Amino acid sequence: MAWVDTVVQGILLGGLYALFATGLSLIFGVMRLVNLAHGDFSILAAFLAVVAVQVAGLNPLAALVVVVPLMAGLGWLLQCAALNRLLGRGLLPAVLVTFGLSIIIQNALLETFSADSHGLNPGGIETASVRLAVVTVGWFPLLTLATAVLVLLALQLFIGRTALGRAFRATSDDRETAELMGIDHRRLYALAMALSLGIVAVAGVFLGIRTTFTFASGPDRLLFAFEAVIIGGLGSLWGTLVGGVILGVAQTVGAKFSPGWGVLTGHLVFLAVLLLRPQGLFAPSRRVG
Repeated sequence: MAWVDTVVQGILLGGLYALFATGLSLIFGVMRLVNLAHGDFSILAAFLAVVAVQVAGLNPLAALVVVVPLMAGLGWLLQCAALNRLLGRGLLPAVLVTFGLSIIIQNALLETFSADSHGLNPGGIETASVRLAVVTVGWFPLLTLATAVLVLLALQLFIGRTALGRAFRATSDDRETAELMGIDHRRLYALAMALSLGIVAVAGVFLGIRTTFTFASGPDRLLFAFEAVIIGGLGSLWGTLVGGVILGVAQTVGAKFSPGWGVLTGHLVFLAVLLLRPQGLFAPSRRVG
């Protein structure tokens, strides 16, 4: 039963990784851009939740009502003011700009909140548990996994069933042809970045509830999100969930043998997938979905 519990805990951890990875996968699928500040934006969202809790007295989960729109608006402004200006200049300029944003965010958080660890207390749900068959699982990890599935389902329906979603796919497949059909790709890219940072805001707040974080926690989140995306397949939304679950299970199984092996085992699984199937397990041909 111990091994069953280990696998179940890994699946639940994978839900959190999938939340972090979804926004990264969306951005790559729509505009072929890797946002190196993705993890730092999640930590920024967690610190915004800390401010909302301290200033307005909100429950961390209720703070999502404030944090998610703020981060989505920041994503829109970032794309319109900076990243759209780099379109057509190749991959490197956008990578350098987002790397610079990562450094700026970390230093701004250090100056504002110090190097102390912070956490979010939602009032007990983070420690509550329920017995399911032969294992006991926490309510909050279950909530995290359910949220990841709902976010992916909503994105899948949005991309597959709406006119705006079809415009996303058309722009991803062939931007020049989409422009000829009257689609404003700059507006779509801004909306995609807003969605990405809105989702990563949820991931950041959930991380703050699950564990403590500091100004420098962002790069680790980026690494796990990137590994989940690569395992699942760049641009594949449901592949992102599978990649997150595989990464989470690999880490919990590794930690079962030795606490120091958890993260290492996840890296080794990522490396194995990269070597054996570099396009990922569920990579789409040329579109998000």
